[in-house]
Amino acid sequence: MEHYERHCPPAPRRLNCLVPPPYGYQVPIRWPRSRDEVWKANIPHPHLAAEKSDQRWMIVNGDKINFPGGGTHFHTGADKYIVHLAQMLNFPNGKLNNRGNVRNVLDVGCGVASFGAYLLSHDMLAMSLAPNDVHENQIQFALERGIPATLGVLGTRRLPYPSRSFEMAHCSRCRIDWLQRNGILLLEVDRVLRPGGYFVYSSPEAYALDPYNRKIWRLMSDLAQRMCWRVASKKNQTVIWAKPLTNGCYMRREPGTLPPMCERDDDPDAAWNVPMKACLTPYSKRVNKVKGSELLPWPLRLTAPPPRLEELGISSNNFSEDNEIWHSRVTQYWKHMKSEIQKDSFRNVMDMSANLGGFAASLMNKDVWVMNIVPFTESGKLKVIYDRGLMGTIHNWCESFSTYPRTYDLLHTWLLLSEIEKQGCSLEDLLIEMDRILRPHGYAIIRDKATVLNYIKKLLPALRWDDWTFEVKPKKDALSSDDERVLIVRKKLWNQTLQDV
Repeated sequence: MEHYERHCPPAPRRLNCLVPPPYGYQVPIRWPRSRDEVWKANIPHPHLAAEKSDQRWMIVNGDKINFPGGGTHFHTGADKYIVHLAQMLNFPNGKLNNRGNVRNVLDVGCGVASFGAYLLSHDMLAMSLAPNDVHENQIQFALERGIPATLGVLGTRRLPYPSRSFEMAHCSRCRIDWLQRNGILLLEVDRVLRPGGYFVYSSPEAYALDPYNRKIWRLMSDLAQRMCWRVASKKNQTVIWAKPLTNGCYMRREPGTLPPMCERDDDPDAAWNVPMKACLTPYSKRVNKVKGSELLPWPLRLTAPPPRLEELGISSNNFSEDNEIWHSRVTQYWKHMKSEIQKDSFRNVMDMSANLGGFAASLMNKDVWVMNIVPFTESGKLKVIYDRGLMGTIHNWCESFSTYPRTYDLLHTWLLLSEIEKQGCSLEDLLIEMDRILRPHGYAIIRDKATVLNYIKKLLPALRWDDWTFEVKPKKDALSSDDERVLIVRKKLWNQTLQDV
C-alpha cells in the first residue's frame, strides 16, 4: 500500500496556479441535507455511484447523488448497524457512545463515510480514513456531504495520530490484509487505541465457513490473542475485540512471544513520517496504575484539563486560560461576520494552527466539525486535542494537505503565515494551497502580523478572495502580540472562463 501514501512532487512539478471548479459546479448543499444528497456536478468522477448502487452506498438521481446510508456490509443502513454494535456490547439505550465514554472513532477503509455520518447522532466523532484507490474519490464524496474524513492508508508509515487517540477502531469489509508483515497493520491500530479500546471487525472471515476464511479467522484470532486482545462480543457477521486496560497480560506472555514489546526508547506518539513498527506499545506506569485514560465522559472532557497536559509541561490554569481566550476570540470573529453569514454557512472547518484546540472547542454549540492541524514540530499537542474529544492530524504546511479541492467552508490560521516564512517556505504556495482547499463562497480567518496581512491583501484580487473582506485590530489578550491583526476574507465562485459569478 506504499504507493497510496503521501508523496510530494519535487519543486519543478509543483503547480503555481488556482484550481478551477468543475463545469456546472454549484455552492454545496448545506448540512444537514448534505448528509443525504449532494450536487452531482461537484464531484468530477461519479462512476463510483453506479458501481456501488447495489450496496446502497449512493444513487444517482438526476442532478444529485443521494446517500441512502448503506455500505458493503450494512445494506439496510448504518443507523441500524450502529445500534446492533451497541447491543453487542450491552451499552445502554442502543447508544454506541456508552454514556459519553466512547467518543473518538477511527474508521479505516470507510467508503463514503456513512458509518461516520450516522455516528454523529450518537455524539461520536469518527476520523473516516480511506486512500485514493480503485474507489477513487470516496473521501471527496464524504467531505462534500459534510462528514469528517481524510485521505490516508495503513501502509508503511504510522498514521499521523498520537498513541491512545481513539476509543474505537472500525473495519467493515475494509479490504485490509491484517496478517501481512507479522500483523504490523493491526499493531498500528493497537498503538492508536486507548486502554480498553474496541476494534470492530465486520468481514467474511468473522463468519464464513469455507476453508479459506476459516484459516484467516484462526490466524487473526491467534494474532489478537498474542496481542492480549480479548473477544468482547461476537455475533452474526461481526466480532469486537477489546484492548487490555493494563500491562498485566503483556507481562504474563511467554518469553519470545511475537509480536514483541516495543523498545523502551520508542516514542509511541511520534507519528510524522515515522515507519510502522511490528511491536506492542506498553502503557506508562501512570496509565497502568489507573487502568485507563482518566478521561471524563463527553462533553465534560472538552473543557476539563486532560491528564496528558503534564507531559507537555502545561498547567491546568494555562489550559483553562487558553480556553477562555479562544472563546472570546471566536465570539469576536462571529460578530465581525454576522452581517454576511447564515446559520448554516459553515460545516467543514479547518484550524490550520490548532495549538490546544481552543478554537474548535469554542465552536461546540455550532453545527460544525473541525479538523485541527498541529505542526509536526509541536506534534505532542495533538494528544491533548484528542483527549478533549476533538479530532485532528499532524502536518507540515510546507507541503500540500491530504484532501481534495473545495472541501472546507472555513479556514482559520493564527501566526501560521509568518511562521512559514521563518521556515524558508513559500507564503504564496501556502495561500494557493489554502485556495485549493477552500470552497467557493468559503471564508478564511487569518490572524497574523500586520506586515504579513499587508502583503496578503495585495494578492486578494489574484486569489479571488475579495468577494468580501474585513480587517480589524483585535483585543489584546495573553496570547497575542502588539502587532497582530485579523483579516477575514470570502472566496468568489468563478468558472473556468475566469468570469466571477
